[in-house]
Amino acid sequence: MPTLSDLVARHTALDEADLDWLHSLVSDWQLLADLSFADLILWAPLLGESGWIAIAQMRPTTGPTVYHDDIVGTVAAKGERALIDTAWNERRICREGDPDWSTGVPVREETIPVRRAVEGGEGRFLAVIQRSTNLSSARTPSRLELTYLQSASDLAQMVAEGRFPFSGEEPILVRSPRVGDGLLRLDRAGRVTYASPNALSAYRRLGLHADLVGAELGRVTATLCYSDEPINEDLMIVASGRAAKETEVESGGTIVQLRAIPLIVGGGRIGALVLIRDVTELRRRERELMTKDATIREIHHRVKNNLQTVAALLRLQARRLQVPEGREALEEAVRRVGSIAIVHETLSHAPEEFVDFDEIADRVIAMAGEVSSPEVAVTPRRVGGFGVLPSLIATPLAMALTELLQNALQHGRPKRLEVVVESAHERLNVTVWDDGRGLPGGFDLDSSTSLGLQIVRTLVEGELSGRLTIEPRLEGGTEVALSIPLPPG
Repeated sequence: MPTLSDLVARHTALDEADLDWLHSLVSDWQLLADLSFADLILWAPLLGESGWIAIAQMRPTTGPTVYHDDIVGTVAAKGERALIDTAWNERRICREGDPDWSTGVPVREETIPVRRAVEGGEGRFLAVIQRSTNLSSARTPSRLELTYLQSASDLAQMVAEGRFPFSGEEPILVRSPRVGDGLLRLDRAGRVTYASPNALSAYRRLGLHADLVGAELGRVTATLCYSDEPINEDLMIVASGRAAKETEVESGGTIVQLRAIPLIVGGGRIGALVLIRDVTELRRRERELMTKDATIREIHHRVKNNLQTVAALLRLQARRLQVPEGREALEEAVRRVGSIAIVHETLSHAPEEFVDFDEIADRVIAMAGEVSSPEVAVTPRRVGGFGVLPSLIATPLAMALTELLQNALQHGRPKRLEVVVESAHERLNVTVWDDGRGLPGGFDLDSSTSLGLQIVRTLVEGELSGRLTIEPRLEGGTEVALSIPLPPG
């Protein structure tokens, strides 16, 4: 399905500023749909104003939908939808007309012109919202429903006047309170004129024992949450409905999120809506995850320290050995332990069990170059990027890369040594090539007695479920290719 941006660019004359305004509107118009108990469809004028194209759609979560199919992308010729034409031409909200029974279900249609606020001007009309209400379950509305509908009417007027969405407001978060979480309606003085049952329950959990209706919300909330400390200024702004902002309050172990929507109609503030959500359990789980992440990072840090201690002890033992073969074996062990320590050091700084392997690869490459023989005057080089990899892949891959680089430097004596990386079709392909002496005559990977190559083969084929090939290069030297499957996503 084409996106809003695609449809606007392809079929309309709207500019970038217009598109930004529509994106802001669509990011928050679930509020209008829920308060209206109605479907919303956003119609933009086609090039040349020859008709209309539906560029966005929203269904209510508070009532039955009218449109079970997607309308986005539908084109309507001029004259086909009289209410849309009227709202656009007369720049006003249209509510006239009888319910439409063409679908077998009574549907009330309304249209709202969308105006973008322009500094120093009257604004620019961009589109029309079609609001369709399913009347099949119509009945005498409750106090909650009446409050919702009045609030929806005020918001619709703000859309037509270019006052909603709020210019310069921070983007609404996915976890922001919704209409069904809890709603308070305030008058111009910040007093509560209506409190939904969910909103009242949230304040009960904060410690409120009296009724909210008639109370000044800012003062009540401050009394509940800030009895022994300075009052949060954001709280007073949000709780009084003076600005479109969000805040959180905490009292007695309960955490409540507040979002204010000032109602500005006809140039003056007539009150506000305050959406309320109890986020106590959500914040508790977030804190538990933060504690868990910190614990895991500390474990990786301690493992890294222990591995570095082991490497230091092996290095000390190697210096005291007089047998060259024994010294060389211990030095290889130091390098293997060091490559694992690099991975754990990186994980100790990562918030999740994923690491940027490019950083690890560069450190492994640098370490291989530093410990190579003085007569091998070559600096290994990386071409391409590994990207972010899970730690289950990073550790064995770092060890395999260490072995291959060290093997090339020790036995090939190359002048050039490169690590080439490519990602394709959920596989990571790594090639380590050099221009050194090449493979010995009659080399066969299956029968090779090299401990380093046996380690690499076990890591690649056993732990990483990958493929390993070692072949001579036509230009001279050796080419080792690894192909490793990556987890999806």
